[in-house]
Amino acid sequence: MKYITVWSIRPENMKAVIKRFQEGDPKIPGVKMPRFHAMGTGRGFSLVESDDPVAVSRLANAWSDLVDQKTVAVVGDEEIAAALR
Repeated sequence: MKYITVWSIRPENMKAVIKRFQEGDPKIPGVKMPRFHAMGTGRGFSLVESDDPVAVSRLANAWSDLVDQKTVAVVGDEEIAAALR
């Protein structure tokens, strides 16, 4: 399953986010997550891939103390086309 997480860093947490990021992300088994940054804005999104919704929840929880985020399940064109038949 694929999920998109849209996130924004709370301004008061910017230094803490930078520190955590530089020290290394928390690794969540069962989750593949490329992340994309809107440079200079404190915002971005992740394309999360996992067959385990609990692991996706763990990933969200790992950053919930510092960022505001929303995660939604997504499907591609082929999957949505099949659902519309």
